[in-house]
Amino acid sequence: MSISLNPWVWIAAFLTLSMMSFLYKDNIFYKIGEHIYVGSSAAFMLIYLWYFDVKPKLIDGFINNTGFSRWILIIPAFLSLLMLMRFVRPVAWISRWAIAFTVGMGAGLGITGLLQGFLVPQIKATILPLYVSGHSTLMTIYLSLNNILLILGTLSAIVYFYFSKEHTGPVKKISQIGITFIMVAFGASFGYTVMARISLLIGRVYFLLHNWLGLV
Repeated sequence: MSISLNPWVWIAAFLTLSMMSFLYKDNIFYKIGEHIYVGSSAAFMLIYLWYFDVKPKLIDGFINNTGFSRWILIIPAFLSLLMLMRFVRPVAWISRWAIAFTVGMGAGLGITGLLQGFLVPQIKATILPLYVSGHSTLMTIYLSLNNILLILGTLSAIVYFYFSKEHTGPVKKISQIGITFIMVAFGASFGYTVMARISLLIGRVYFLLHNWLGLV
């Protein structure tokens, strides 16, 4: 047994145990750890935005660029100042202009990103042949069944969310197949999430036993 003498390890151990203490009940140590975590995260994000966004793109860009590339930066700088007007009560309403611009731009970029990054690739991924040739018999059967299940699951899940027609008859049967695929997907996603959280827990327990207490 060799307990660490590093003060930073002790601080990390204290914060780890403070956060874990919430498993017992809400207490002062958990609140301390929670506030430190939120505060440090906000400070880190502020520094990150300054050194990776504001300084290189706005300040350095205005100094180093020339012509149109320089003066166009006045627009984001002006919108940023409008955003800060939120803290000045008499003119706080002006910040809504910058917020509206940011929300609109984010929505436009989000829709484009989702279409190009998720919807279109998923559509392309489901345009598959029902019979795959050019492989051994077992591999051909496996790949063909895999494609059939993928197409069946996609189409049946889409039918489940089709509410323009009452789910009766064949539509009901197909939607029931769709909900089965959806529940399997949700179960796999939940299992993956639990596995990831358990991995984090194992990492923190190992830190306490190895880096802090030196038991393992």
